[in-house]
Amino acid sequence: MELRQLATFREVATTLSFTRAAEALDYAQSSVSSQIQELEGELGSPLFERLGKRISLSDSGQRLLPYAERLLQLADEARAAVPSSEEPSGTLTIGTPESLCTYRLPPVLSQFRARYPRVQVVFRPAFGADLRRALNEGRVDLGFFYEYPQGQPDLATESLVAEPLVLLAHPGHPLASRARVDTYMLHGEPLLLTEPGCVYRERFERLLSTAGAHPTSTVEFSSIEAIKQCVMVGMGLSLLPAVTVREEVARGRMVALPWSEKDFGLVTLMAWHHDKWLSPALRAFIGLSRELLAAPVTGAAPIPLGRMATARAR
Repeated sequence: MELRQLATFREVATTLSFTRAAEALDYAQSSVSSQIQELEGELGSPLFERLGKRISLSDSGQRLLPYAERLLQLADEARAAVPSSEEPSGTLTIGTPESLCTYRLPPVLSQFRARYPRVQVVFRPAFGADLRRALNEGRVDLGFFYEYPQGQPDLATESLVAEPLVLLAHPGHPLASRARVDTYMLHGEPLLLTEPGCVYRERFERLLSTAGAHPTSTVEFSSIEAIKQCVMVGMGLSLLPAVTVREEVARGRMVALPWSEKDFGLVTLMAWHHDKWLSPALRAFIGLSRELLAAPVTGAAPIPLGRMATARAR
């Protein structure tokens, strides 16, 4: 059993495609097929089920995958630990929601690349339970996600910055002219929501249910940018992190309603598995993230609300 075979197996298991795995690994497709066949022959069991042109992991493949992840992770740690040079090198895999990758992490990545050019950084979109699972299984080295400021028993976590959430509307919406918007007033409004599993969406829906506010319709999006565009053309209301809409609110393209839930917010957490070996590259990324992102979690710069934003729109 060779590491290259395990790396190929992991890529096929992730993409469920021999063609995409070959492209990602820069192999010929025949080489990918050959490596998988060699591995299956050594283990004496098929790792994938072939159903026409589609494949899926077999029971044996599902059992092998976590071991492959651990072996490949140990190999990466060995490569990073052995060189005599203290300059960080190797590959870092970062898991993060789209919005944090877009609005929080670019300054960190820019400075990290300038300081540590020998480190390759790979971002994987993930959030919530999926991200925690990826950290536990070693598929990502470091995670950033929105969460309540509370401990995670299986992870080492640090709170970096408060993330206020704002209720958004088109500047011409009737609620935009009110001095105060209570949750029950959202009854009968169309809502534009993030995907299921998003921590602040789940919290928002519980709050709406408690207040007896039932939307006329909901539309789900996988992209915050798509939600913002739809708010700006008046399709409905949405709840998003303030950091993602500062520019649009400042320009009067949407308004942050004066919602009575002033303390409705989360915290950006940085997390890694508590048993994970912290390579020089990972320690450097954690340190730079603390340096550039850490801020008191009890408050954040205010975003213009209600009539202030509406006045700009006019």
